Amino acid sequence: MIGITSYGGYIPKLRLNRKSIVKNMGWFAPAIAAVAQGERSFCNWDEDSLTMAVAASKDCLKGKDKSTVDGVYLCSTTLPFADRLNAGVLKTALNLGDDLQAADFTSCIRAGTTGLIQAHSMVRSGGKKGVLVTASDKRLAKTANFYEMWFGDGAGSLLVGDTDVIAEFLGSHTVTCDFVDHYRGARNPYDYTWEERWVRDEGYSKIVPQAVSGLFKELSISMDDVDRFIFPCFFKAEHRKIGKKLGASPEKVWDNLHEVCGDTGTAHPLVMFIHALEQSQPGDRILLAGFGQGCDALYFRVTDALKDLTPRPGIVGCLDNKRSVENYPKFLKFRDLLQTEMGIRAEAPTQTAMTVLWRKRDMILGLVGGKCSECGTPQFPRMDICVNPKCRAVKTQEPYEFSEVPAYITSFTGDHLTVSVDPPGIYGMVQFEGGGRFMADFTDCELPEVHVGQRVNMCFRKRYDDEERGFTGYFWKAVPLPSEGREQG
Repeated sequence: MIGITSYGGYIPKLRLNRKSIVKNMGWFAPAIAAVAQGERSFCNWDEDSLTMAVAASKDCLKGKDKSTVDGVYLCSTTLPFADRLNAGVLKTALNLGDDLQAADFTSCIRAGTTGLIQAHSMVRSGGKKGVLVTASDKRLAKTANFYEMWFGDGAGSLLVGDTDVIAEFLGSHTVTCDFVDHYRGARNPYDYTWEERWVRDEGYSKIVPQAVSGLFKELSISMDDVDRFIFPCFFKAEHRKIGKKLGASPEKVWDNLHEVCGDTGTAHPLVMFIHALEQSQPGDRILLAGFGQGCDALYFRVTDALKDLTPRPGIVGCLDNKRSVENYPKFLKFRDLLQTEMGIRAEAPTQTAMTVLWRKRDMILGLVGGKCSECGTPQFPRMDICVNPKCRAVKTQEPYEFSEVPAYITSFTGDHLTVSVDPPGIYGMVQFEGGGRFMADFTDCELPEVHVGQRVNMCFRKRYDDEERGFTGYFWKAVPLPSEGREQG
């Protein structure tokens, strides 16, 4: 049996109330009020498609043996690097081995389901034991645009293998056609979109049924053999009509999550699928479709192994862990759509020494320190001499991963003078359980919420953008946890 062996998801904590867009821009584009229900998710200033992919992948790998992962597929249309293997950064941040296949799937919002089909093919052929498929997108839209309302940021991650399968893969069917509902040129930050009626009537309403009907024919099944029908579609009315056209009763058609996060692009089929898995029971049959220059249709059956999956926040946990925002200019600034004066301190050089990044890649990207093989004392960073004053052994450090180790705040400050997109800059000393500490930037928090002794989770985030050279630097930051509520992994 092959199929999904684990899942993980990530939706950024920040949510923009869509009515705030209308409040600020309704004078210019009053029609956007028609889709202003609920909230859309949006990245913090230090998040992008790669950081969200790391967060979702970490969630997916909870309770799993990372040594069994021998493939990593990163699917996105908004990857930070056009000519650097983004999946290579992802696997390094996850501290996966070098002896694996990593690949970027891009150029189409159907890339997430395409990567998922490819992963199943690789496992079925015996070429791979476990393939991590992660889809993530942070798409830009011009202000006062319908797509600013429809879009959301997020990531979904699925592990494909042949042991402990929680959702058996039963087959797929793909339709590929150069239907241009939108496109983005290589030098353009925004999608160029065609008329919504064209996208709705000639795109979703014809191509999705074509792919699903092809799958039904291949597997000799019908909608009677489906318990949950999952496919992204901006248009809620059309979403229901497509389900009805294919014979799906309203309760079978999974909600498109417009009110709670918006459409997360390449990630959205996986995000919706994970959201459904979190609420499924063994025996449930799930039909998943991903639309974009064609359509992928995949069929799964949930197994009893779902009950034994290690608990994780997932999509449901991320949707619960939110901070609602009505500050529309803040949303624009966090997406670099609003130019502000940052002061002369922001002019400090940011060139990255590739030699140092290579030599210390496990420390910088993977938060790997050291642990003394003689006394067992962890430390960060890893050095030649043990920090334990009773030991002081030389050359005894073994690699030690800190990213999943529980930690707490021992000191902190809010600095209004340091360069920050979201002042004040908050940072302080973080102490790891069992040993090890370092000075960390804090993120996803407000200064009044932070206190000494507070638990934190470590998260992979952007450290800086070198705009002159087009390079983004990443490191790990601390996320203070609320005293009550679900932990964010």
